Amino acid sequence: MKTIGLIGGMTWESSLEYYRIINEQVGKRLGGLHSAKCMMCSLDLHDVLELQEQGKWAELAPIIKDAAVTLENGGADLILICTNTIHKFYDEIQTNVNVPVLHIADAAGEVIKRKGLKKIGLLGTRFTMQEDFYKVRLKEKYDIDTVIPDEVDRQSIHKIIFDELAYSNIVKESKDKLTLIIKDLVSKGAEGIILGCTELPMIIKQEDIVIPVFDTLKIHAEAAVEEALE
Repeated sequence: MKTIGLIGGMTWESSLEYYRIINEQVGKRLGGLHSAKCMMCSLDLHDVLELQEQGKWAELAPIIKDAAVTLENGGADLILICTNTIHKFYDEIQTNVNVPVLHIADAAGEVIKRKGLKKIGLLGTRFTMQEDFYKVRLKEKYDIDTVIPDEVDRQSIHKIIFDELAYSNIVKESKDKLTLIIKDLVSKGAEGIILGCTELPMIIKQEDIVIPVFDTLKIHAEAAVEEALE
């Protein structure tokens, strides 16, 4: 079994879910008392988010790269970044380590492609929705087009993520708001919805939506298990 390295803490609640899913899947695959060989380098979300909000990406990048190097030096055979937004630094991180870094959009793209979907609605932090690092990868590698909410809705989603979900606070009105946003994306041609923030599965479930919902946290964690047991 390969050792999975996790860059976590963004948020710790979603990192906990990664740990749970990875170990559950290893147990199911191998049986008995098997659990995953893994390690985590957990960052302080306050510091990470402060740099993001101030647009100081150049100061944040070395922190993420150092976490990846720490995991490789500790014996990780593959690395997961346990958040969608930080995949903005994917190329920089991969070039600084000699083990594979599993891209969360690749994991999602493979699943979406197998379902034969061509146009997907993307929810996430405003960084993930607005910037190209996620959308371009889905288009170039999987020929999947992406539709995102309008600016007002992007701000609403971002606020829900960091003012509520980051504190494990599930607000019914926010769930209703997200459901309306998703319906609007469906009206724009979305055939499925990517929950492109690892906190969003806390509030949006498949049973809430009539089209396929892609939980990137779960998909990413399962892809790591597949790689670790290959």
